[in-house]
Amino acid sequence: MPKVLISDKLSPAAVEIFRSRGIEVDIKTGLSPADLRAIIGEYDGLAIRSATKVTKELLDVAANLKVVGRAGIGVDNVDVRSATARGVVVMNTPLGNTITTAEHAIAMMFALARQLPEASASTKAGKWEKNRFMGVELTAKVLGLIGCGNIGSIVADRAVGLKMRVLAYDPYLSEKRALELGVEKADLDAILARADFITLHTPLTESTRNILSRETLSRTKKGVRIINCARGGLVDEEALADLIKSGHIAGAALDVFEVEPAKESPLFALENVVCTPHLGASTAEAQENVALQVAEQMSDFLLTGAVTNAINMASVSAEDAPRLKPYLDLCKSLGAFAGQLTQAREGMLRKVTIEYEGQAAHLNTKPLTAAMLAGLVSPMMEGVNMVNAGVMAREHGIEVAETVHDRPTEYLTLVRVTVETDKMTRSVAGTLFAGQRPRIVEIKGIKVEADFARYMLYVTNQDKPGFIGRFGVTLAEHGINIATFHLGRAAQGGDAICLVSVDEPVPEAVLATVRGLPLVVQATGLAF
Repeated sequence: MPKVLISDKLSPAAVEIFRSRGIEVDIKTGLSPADLRAIIGEYDGLAIRSATKVTKELLDVAANLKVVGRAGIGVDNVDVRSATARGVVVMNTPLGNTITTAEHAIAMMFALARQLPEASASTKAGKWEKNRFMGVELTAKVLGLIGCGNIGSIVADRAVGLKMRVLAYDPYLSEKRALELGVEKADLDAILARADFITLHTPLTESTRNILSRETLSRTKKGVRIINCARGGLVDEEALADLIKSGHIAGAALDVFEVEPAKESPLFALENVVCTPHLGASTAEAQENVALQVAEQMSDFLLTGAVTNAINMASVSAEDAPRLKPYLDLCKSLGAFAGQLTQAREGMLRKVTIEYEGQAAHLNTKPLTAAMLAGLVSPMMEGVNMVNAGVMAREHGIEVAETVHDRPTEYLTLVRVTVETDKMTRSVAGTLFAGQRPRIVEIKGIKVEADFARYMLYVTNQDKPGFIGRFGVTLAEHGINIATFHLGRAAQGGDAICLVSVDEPVPEAVLATVRGLPLVVQATGLAF
């Protein structure tokens, strides 16, 4: 039974989802980093919000951890690189609080435009300062969006409904999508020069940190108003305060800060600044949605292998997971076969080419490629799985190419992997027998029909009389029982392949004896 730890406050309904699906769950919130490290080794999954910090130090002692689920969109509190290196899937819930956060940004824009917090405080203090609070309309104003993804696009839709003119800066925004949203695709310089309001909806990365720096803020249109409900660190808060004091920027509304909880800031003393304590996702609907979503996603992954909204792995829907499973098994076995045959003496592995034909060509091949790479590099590297195989391959300078062939094939499905070192090239192909059982059908261009077995012995030899007899006697003399025996050859008298499944691992001493037999070119023990 998988076991999950909930270390931040989640809806009781999320807890019930885990338990109803047969997953053991513990709720331990408010743990210190040391206390969390002391118990994390017991768990297969960790469900968090923003309070728990998933650091490299925590991951290093999380021996059984397979998935971290973040109830919310931001994963700033998760060391995704270390999680990937450890083979841990990191999931978030990008759609659970999109409407709530977008609505908060619109609310902040209204509050800023009409000075609502100050006017409310003044009125409650017994004053009636009607002439003091002169606001501005949103209608016909230019709104500049920095980031037009899930949340930004909702803000754009609401702003268009308010009759604002919307400019959007997002490197991933296509002209077609901009047209659908009714926005003008623009670069950052255009937004700085033209926008009356600027709102940020981008993740915090190295490229977006301080995207509104002192330099960029100084290039904004005089009288602009800044809204940030995305991530602290996107705006230089000290520079923003200085430019508000100077009168260049008319005001700002911030829900997020570079340091949280934000106990002090140069912005707090300014009257034309609206501040809220990271409330973007704080509605009853959003809190419930993200909690339920992360519980479902983690349960699906732990029970079926389905991957949804993963930051560091290709998605596999719950519907696709059962259908993909035999293909995943085939790809991992083919990769392991090719990887075990690629000996150090044959040079460094430089390139891997994976080809999909027949039914396999019409599947989601990203997870299949990940499974292939996991099998391939496992004999060479420790701690490899589908999550980190691609990263490890890149770090070791291995080029990976994927090709999908829409052409007839003699098999209903065919997957071929070709490995290239600086000394040789070798390919292995396989199919699914009866749609379920992985089978090898080709090695180095030679036809061989063989099911995968737990232990196998691969031998290449010259196709001449006497080999099979001597080989069989040698195994018998060493007490190695043959379960199945498969042969293939390129041409009569040429190169031949012998693939044998055995009941137990073949000791190295026996392999050495086999290699010494006449006509034998190579002998390798395999395990799956």
